[in-house]
Amino acid sequence: MTPTDVCLTLLVVVIWGVAFIATKIGLASFSPPELAALRFLIASLPALFLARPPVSWPLFGAIGLTLFAGQFLFQFFGIAYGMPPGLASIVVQTQALFTILFAALVLRERPTRRQLAGTATAFAGLALIAATVGGDLTALGLGLTAVSAISWGIGNVLVKRLPPVEMLNLMVWLSLVPPLPSLALSMALDGSTDLARALASASWLGIAAVLYLGVVATVFAYALWGMLLRRYPAATVTPFALLAPFVASYSSSLIFGERFGPLRLGGMALVLLGIAVIVLPVGRWSRVTAIPG
Repeated sequence: MTPTDVCLTLLVVVIWGVAFIATKIGLASFSPPELAALRFLIASLPALFLARPPVSWPLFGAIGLTLFAGQFLFQFFGIAYGMPPGLASIVVQTQALFTILFAALVLRERPTRRQLAGTATAFAGLALIAATVGGDLTALGLGLTAVSAISWGIGNVLVKRLPPVEMLNLMVWLSLVPPLPSLALSMALDGSTDLARALASASWLGIAAVLYLGVVATVFAYALWGMLLRRYPAATVTPFALLAPFVASYSSSLIFGERFGPLRLGGMALVLLGIAVIVLPVGRWSRVTAIPG
């Protein structure tokens, strides 16, 4: 990669890491389904100008519901109910493990020994993280964030069935799916007029967080990511996404005072080590499909 493209790749990583901070800020003004609806309403606006990918509507809807709606609704609920954003950025990366599991069950893709070793290491890390429940981490928040990773993993397996498509077009058109279930959930939980009230009373930080998530973390970041994937093999670009949790954790410690004790740090390290074993190059690359969130 050229130095310029390395810098662009790192910029995307920083954007996605900071997105966890923006989520926490946005949840101070909006409920989880409201925040999800607003993020993807904004992100879907370029669909007015971009061609729809050649994907059947049933598959298109299934991917949108799992890769975007399910992943981010559960992630937002998890952060709202006691999952610190820095730790959330680690737990959602276990999507790689669930992708391997679901690919084995549905696509009959047999995991390699390396994938199995990485999966076992990462699940050991999750167990250590679970042992730190209490204080700033709740069991509900951890569980919801884990379901977010599961939904992401299912979406990844569905994406593997797609023909070659432009990533930006795919992400923008998939963004049309989450607003409807998110708004329906918001009306059921928050009331039919709560979104309008929340928008009217939101702080400027809350509005900025929504715009950041919709415009910067979704449209802009995926445009850059898609450009980089067209220039280089996926095996060269995608491992950089492993740096996003470091950005999120460091940012959360600075902004929210999030602290990581020895047990939690050990668990986080094992999760990242396990995922690194799966995706980093040793001889040849694994073929886990993962679209960063």
